[in-house]
Amino acid sequence: MVETVTRKRIEILVDTPLVPRITAHIKAVDISGWSVIHVDSGGGRAGQWQQDDVTGAAAKTIVLVVASTEKADRLVDALAPLLDSYRLLLTIGEVQVVRGERF
Repeated sequence: MVETVTRKRIEILVDTPLVPRITAHIKAVDISGWSVIHVDSGGGRAGQWQQDDVTGAAAKTIVLVVASTEKADRLVDALAPLLDSYRLLLTIGEVQVVRGERF
């Protein structure tokens, strides 16, 4: 059987224009990989929303990161001041990865 290693999976739901700011924080804590996933619609405390292709006013994106516990902790600490002011949704979970040395 293939050996796996436990790492942290972080998902950050953010307004699309803020993605460069989030990826700058990711790079600053020495995480080399991330994925950007565009979201079409959703809902939350403020109600439902849907992306408007014309203006992009409600565009949302998920930035996905897999990292070691140490790097994940540093990223969460760096993003903590932005959580309320930019209404970020940040989730963290443990995942099993193959080739753990890459994360």
